[in-house]
Amino acid sequence: MSGSDMPLKELLGHLDRLARLSLSLWDMPDGASARLINVSENATYLVEAPGGYRSVLRIHRENYHTHRAIECELGWLQALAGAGVVATPGFHVGKNGDPIQQGRIDGLDAPRYMVLFHFVEGDAPDESGDMTGGFEELGAIAARCHDHVLSWPKPDRFERLTWDETAVFGTSPTWGDWRDAPEVTPEVAEVLERVEQTICHRLTAFGKTADRFNLIHADMRLANLLIGPDGTRLIDFDDCGWGWFLYDFAASISFIEDDPRIPDLKAAWVRGYRSVRGLSAAEEAEIDTFVMLRRMALLAWIGSHIEAPEPQALAPGFAATTARLGQAYMDSIGDRIGA
Repeated sequence: MSGSDMPLKELLGHLDRLARLSLSLWDMPDGASARLINVSENATYLVEAPGGYRSVLRIHRENYHTHRAIECELGWLQALAGAGVVATPGFHVGKNGDPIQQGRIDGLDAPRYMVLFHFVEGDAPDESGDMTGGFEELGAIAARCHDHVLSWPKPDRFERLTWDETAVFGTSPTWGDWRDAPEVTPEVAEVLERVEQTICHRLTAFGKTADRFNLIHADMRLANLLIGPDGTRLIDFDDCGWGWFLYDFAASISFIEDDPRIPDLKAAWVRGYRSVRGLSAAEEAEIDTFVMLRRMALLAWIGSHIEAPEPQALAPGFAATTARLGQAYMDSIGDRIGA
């Protein structure tokens, strides 16, 4: 949630106060209150008021996105919805005419950006049973989004994060250095060093042409689909940015890369994707490289966000499993190195 060393409980106390005091920045009914519903990169609050009013307030992490970057995110949301590609969340404009508000309170080192989204009715697909249908839909949605960005004239000064090998393995990685994550023993590190080298080698060969590397959602998981009376809506574009199209599949299996259902889910995603746009055999063969890139990024994320409950719960065994997956990945491509 922050680059500071402030304990999470203390930080959330400040953010709760910021959320409560910031509601007046938008037109909303009297008696509105904000209740924390999720903590990850950002703090997300359900805003409710008498009479059935509901909205969702996102308070951004300190120094994660600029005002311009958030503008670009909201611009893509509107463009996708306007073109009928996929339904996306609407957002409220503040009293000053800006959908991005800024608030500051004592106790926090820096001001925080905030966006108030429309509340969306719906439920995420059930992940406890057969998920192949949901993944086929994810693949089709991803393909429609990818087709859209190839023809969408992006606004000037379009600014978003980049999700490539430098963002994960560079000198200033976006989510930190995977070597600093819990339980990265010398044995684990030895394997993962070779995995990193293999990933970088293959991604260099794969290339960054616009039909492979462009604007992506970067967190297109089933949890970010809401199925309601008006159909399926794609939410949480906070991580959208520049990346390989196939990274959208890798993100879809975040934290479950070792699930035995993954081959079937990958086949379903590819089937859905190909129902909309082409995917060559060579591109399909490289999907596992993006899965490992994402898995390494998640290992780093756990280390740099360990103050939060979710990373703490995920940390035990995550590094060792990542090394096991990495070794299996290298074994599987052993006869394709340089392909």
